[in-house]
Amino acid sequence: MKRIWPLLVPGVILSAVGLVWTLQGLNVLRGSVMSGSSLWATMGPIVLLLGLVLIAIAIARRRRKR
Repeated sequence: MKRIWPLLVPGVILSAVGLVWTLQGLNVLRGSVMSGSSLWATMGPIVLLLGLVLIAIAIARRRRKR
């Protein structure tokens, strides 16, 4: 049985980081150099999506092995 942790843990971390970057880029979370920056408003969703893809792959692997 393949372990899902090597994909699941980075997926959760990337999703959290991507969400924070998106909110900072959109100026929802203030108090950072990244606040209100279009770079982070663009990079955040990309990182968030990558994290969600890793989570989906980990879940699919677990379901396939059962």
